[in-house]
Amino acid sequence: MYAQFFGTFLLSHNVVTKDQLLSALGKKSSQHMKLGTLAIMKGYMTANEVDNVIISQTHNDCRFGDLAVREGYLTQEQVDELVKTQYPDFLLLGQTLVEEGYINNAQLETLITDYESENEITDLDYSNEKQDDLDRILANFFHTTDVAADEYNASYMRLLFNNLTRFIGDDFTPLCFNPCKEYPVNYCVSQTIHGDLSAKVYLDMPETTCISFASRYVNEEFTEFDASLEDFLNLHNGLYNVNISNTLGKELTLEAPEVVSDELIELSSSSYLLQVMYPFGVVNFIFELKK
Repeated sequence: MYAQFFGTFLLSHNVVTKDQLLSALGKKSSQHMKLGTLAIMKGYMTANEVDNVIISQTHNDCRFGDLAVREGYLTQEQVDELVKTQYPDFLLLGQTLVEEGYINNAQLETLITDYESENEITDLDYSNEKQDDLDRILANFFHTTDVAADEYNASYMRLLFNNLTRFIGDDFTPLCFNPCKEYPVNYCVSQTIHGDLSAKVYLDMPETTCISFASRYVNEEFTEFDASLEDFLNLHNGLYNVNISNTLGKELTLEAPEVVSDELIELSSSSYLLQVMYPFGVVNFIFELKK
């Protein structure tokens, strides 16, 4: 989840626009990690030193590592170590933003430090994301809104982001919660949860986004609507109910998902919109919490 919430961090600090982030997310998968970016992350080189080597490469037919050793910025042992480094996915997103010209290496150097500091991320084994780190990131995400970060809500969001990663893809960025009193419908399905947590969850997106979402969900190319939105929402909420039963000993029940035919949803005062941005479009979740 480090990469997904790095995008949220960048947006909340006005480092990039949504369009710039969306462009970088779409291109990130085709990028490969560069030695200079890894050297910045490890603290072996400064952004200025990396830029100097990149400039020197325009005059020398030489690999970055070889040139960095020649210039005295790195040792050969450090180059060998960097080649084997397990890097966090958010670093590749940052590098893509640099490649697109939205930020520079000096900004990336500062952003890496600030992101890890804000979320208390230290000495990460990036091949195995730590649950404590993810919990702190999620808590900071909740801090941007007045939605309570209680066990019900935190568990729901944690599972939602995991299920989006598992079934749709990890190339997304969650945007902040916003209060929502009414919502204009595109293509929308809903499902009601009863029990200690009583809520109605809506999943909505434009037609083209819906088709792309469905295609990823079933791993098959669609050209028109099918029932994938209902299936995803029902699967996710069903898994959530099982989690709440196993962890809190509370039983929740679900109504069957249904297609929303209203053009405008009128919501209660305790309703929030969460937008999740993918390269193929924005997916909207609306949570109407019941008293």
